[in-house]
Amino acid sequence: MKAKTRTLDPDIEGSLPAMLRAARRAKRLAQQTGTPFWVMRKGKIVNLNPSAKPAARQKGRKKRSA
Repeated sequence: MKAKTRTLDPDIEGSLPAMLRAARRAKRLAQQTGTPFWVMRKGKIVNLNPSAKPAARQKGRKKRSA
């Protein structure tokens, strides 16, 4: 994390801890359900849940036209 800034707004002050709690909960849920948990690290998108099953392609699904 970068240097902390001060604010008088209690909603802003509590937003970072709330986002960190939400991220921990999302990671735990992904591990429990075997789904990927994607984050950006050093400019690259990585999956923090390597045990996640790869997504199955759906049959009969139409491709999008560009």
